[in-house]
Amino acid sequence: MFKTINRKNQRYPRAVISPFTTNTINRTNPWVAAWWSAAFPGFGHMFLGRYITGFVLTIWEIILNLKANINLAIIYSFTGQFDQAREVLDYKLFIVYIGAFVFGIWDSYRISVEMNKRSVLADRTDPVVDNFSMSPFSINCFEKRNPWVSAAWSCLVPGLGHVYIHRLATGFFVLIIWALAVYFSRMLVAMHLTLTGAFSEAAAVIDPAYFLFLPSLYGFSIYCSYVYTVEYNKVFKAEQAGYLKANYQSPDSKMPC
Repeated sequence: MFKTINRKNQRYPRAVISPFTTNTINRTNPWVAAWWSAAFPGFGHMFLGRYITGFVLTIWEIILNLKANINLAIIYSFTGQFDQAREVLDYKLFIVYIGAFVFGIWDSYRISVEMNKRSVLADRTDPVVDNFSMSPFSINCFEKRNPWVSAAWSCLVPGLGHVYIHRLATGFFVLIIWALAVYFSRMLVAMHLTLTGAFSEAAAVIDPAYFLFLPSLYGFSIYCSYVYTVEYNKVFKAEQAGYLKANYQSPDSKMPC
């Protein structure tokens, strides 16, 4: 159970809370983390709470993808235009891109395995959770939240689901990238033309190099916000149960069989 003691003295912390974010160590499927790194380098690390590595790999992916015309080559390949794909692809930058791409998949898988071990150790060594943090700029606390509400906000605008659970680093980062990708892909213009029946004009106006970023951003935001809302609720219940047991339950009481 969770005890009310100084978190700094523990070897295996379960969660940390600050005015700007909430981060936890919880068991995850390593293949899920590897999949998100394959879908969009950096997302697997952000999913595991490795913000700095995730942000750097994500920015690296966007810059090299656009410079090497990788998304354009993917579009041409999927439509059978292999000659055009070879023409637009910058092979020098693509080789550099592949190295970081493979590293992201391997490293997120490795980190997930190691964090699963630490999560088990944390649960077995009575980890401590500070359930409240306040500063002049923000207030953050563990509280029970609805995972479907988190997913709904992510469906409306990717990033807002993370803001809802106070995972601000990921939330604002995804929100900014989503806004930039939507603007430069001209998706809203294409949607308007599609709704008015101008399908050929919609196909001509959209920029596929930016548009292909959107599905991964959208799916990651929904999935990650939902999963972490569930995990936060588990930590909230465990912390509350530990506090009540330590302060209100008689040490002589026995649990019913």
